[in-house]
Parts: sequence; structure tokens; C-alpha cells
Amino acid sequence: MHWRGKAAALCAAWALACAAAAAGPGAGAGLPGPAGGAREVVEWVIASGDAQGHPFVVVDKKQARLYAFAPDGRLLAATDVLLGSARGDHSVPGVGDRAQTGTLAPQERTTPAGRFLTEPGRNLDGEPVIWFDYDAALAIHRLRPGRSQPLRAARLASSAPDERRLSLGCVVVPVPFYLEVIEPLLGRTTGVVYVLPETQEALAPFMPA
Repeated sequence: MHWRGKAAALCAAWALACAAAAAGPGAGAGLPGPAGGAREVVEWVIASGDAQGHPFVVVDKKQARLYAFAPDGRLLAATDVLLGSARGDHSVPGVGDRAQTGTLAPQERTTPAGRFLTEPGRNLDGEPVIWFDYDAALAIHRLRPGRSQPLRAARLASSAPDERRLSLGCVVVPVPFYLEVIEPLLGRTTGVVYVLPETQEALAPFMPA
């Protein structure tokens, strides 16, 4: 397939450029970088310049984990996250309205795969969030207070990715991570979110048909 060959060439070019410095995604931060499909996507983003000089985050749905990158491709931080409780890579039409009214069906609670531009904003309660699909009411936000907070906190602390599938579709991060990483990185500027798929190959949503 044409896009596979193109992606492989870009990844190879990136690897050669970084080999002399013994660097890879995350090496500059002294953190373990993404693996598998997530690493493949990060290498493609850096080699192709797809983020266009913006900070970016990569969400690995299979591992329920988020990686935050500076505009130059340095891994700044990573964290486990809560994701949509339903499996799937697409949003259902009208999901944003139903999410706001509390009428979202269990099978509609997906975190869609794809490339999204971020926009800082606030939710209906006035809390700061980073929108990545405003029409679908999807954002990166901190673990919120409320009756479900103890359960969500326990699931977020779980080492099992399947246990971290609990949200309505948003990407939920620990409070310190939001305040110390997400808000400074994306709270005042446009960024890019790459959400990896779970029903197809990692690079498929980001390549032309």
C-alpha cells in the first residue's frame, strides 16, 4: 500500500537523522518513550513535520496512556489516562449534544481516533479544559471532583489499561499532570492531538486514502 511505503521512508529518515545523537522519542527527557504503534506514529510526526511546529500529544488507546511532546519532538512527560468506556475509533453523530445532557448511550462512549487541533476553553461548569473535538464535546481534562471521583481515581491508578476505560470519551489525566504539563503546554496555544486507533493499524488514520 502506498501510504505504508511513504510512512516507512519517513520513519527511516527520522531514525537516521537521530542515530548520531542516540536519540529517540523521549530520549531528551530521560523518560521511557512510547513503544509499538505509538512509537511509529511519533516517528512519523517528527519526520514529516506534521505537527507544523506546534506542541503535540499522542494518545495510545490500547495502553490508555498519553505522551506530551514539545514542538521540537522532545518527550516532556507521560501519564496513564482514562478513555472512553466503549471500544471504537469513531464518534456517533450528535454525541456532543447527548454528552452535555447526560443521555449518552454506553456504546456511544468512544474516544475517536485521528488528528485533532486543540483549543483551550472551559466546560459547562467553568473548568479549564483543552478541547480537541468541540462538536463532539471531547477534551483533555483533569480528574474532576464529584460522586464518581473515588472510582475514577482508583481506575486511573490501575496498572491494567482495560480498567482505565471509564470516561464518556474525553481523555482524563491526573490533576497534577494537567496543571504541570497540559495547561502550560496547550493552555495558551494551539496544539495537535494524535489519538491512535484500536481497530486498525496505528498510522492508518493519519495517512491519505
